[in-house]
Amino acid sequence: MKLDFSGLKLVFCGTPQFAVPTLEALVAAGHDIALVVSQPDRPVGRAQQLTAPPVKLTALAAHLKVTQPEKIRNNLEFRAQLEQIAPDAIVVVAYGRIIPPWMLELPRLGCINLHASLLPKYRGAAPIQWAVANGDALTGNTTMLLAEGLDTGPILLQQRHEIGPNQTSIDMFEILARTGAPLVVETLAGLATNTIRPQPQDDAAATLAPLLTRDDGRMDFASRTSHELYDRWRGFQPWPGAFTLLEGKKLIVHRLAVAEPSAAATCDSGQVAVDNGRMFVACSQSTSLELIEVQLEGKKRMPMAEFLRGLGSAAASAHMRLG
Repeated sequence: MKLDFSGLKLVFCGTPQFAVPTLEALVAAGHDIALVVSQPDRPVGRAQQLTAPPVKLTALAAHLKVTQPEKIRNNLEFRAQLEQIAPDAIVVVAYGRIIPPWMLELPRLGCINLHASLLPKYRGAAPIQWAVANGDALTGNTTMLLAEGLDTGPILLQQRHEIGPNQTSIDMFEILARTGAPLVVETLAGLATNTIRPQPQDDAAATLAPLLTRDDGRMDFASRTSHELYDRWRGFQPWPGAFTLLEGKKLIVHRLAVAEPSAAATCDSGQVAVDNGRMFVACSQSTSLELIEVQLEGKKRMPMAEFLRGLGSAAASAHMRLG
């Protein structure tokens, strides 16, 4: 979108890959990115190698100034730096820090946030994951003015996106990151030309999308249907994924599918039925899942036929149960 005014002076706050398309779009739109704020480099992987976040790498490649404060609320040096810049707006995309009141009040156009849900639905840290995990058919992006509450600020613009029945949160992250970038550019244009009217959120319609925990990936065959478990697997990619227990050992489920009616559907929840190198597990309401690729604790991931061969005679046991 070509702006009909000179580029704004901006401070951009973001950390992961999700924020990169927006930073790139703001640069391409001709805005003056006076400072990029990202979280500090963190140890990554088994080797715990210190790794820069994607936003920092993108900013450095574009020759933008970067700062990585560990804390910002009471950071006087950081505050003085932003006050000296006097940005027209602060753009916040997946930064990972709560923006303090002094920052909210600093820019003349406010702090603009891209949030990956149709607010007021899914306020919180994991809106994409919970939308997919709950089996929603629709999600989207919202730009809003940040306020002191949790994603409670006035709505500026929104866009809608369908969630396909087999799409995962990884798929939706990519889609929403890519399409959210021009929405932020459009939002800044509208604010600068006074053509956008912020709309208050309906707090009564709000739902929460809390930070994921490892236990969210635990498969509860007794209380959830096969479709519900499949949706949670889609939503909790790449972490915490989906897992259960087999004879006290953690069994990670890398691939699975909602099964047609099978022998497992008539079994008690968690009961396993094996048929010609395939494994089915009984779920709530007489439904069943097929586990296609799994990884037993301490072992490599493998297709089900290979996994069953490794179990030997135990695979034929009518008493094998997961959970």
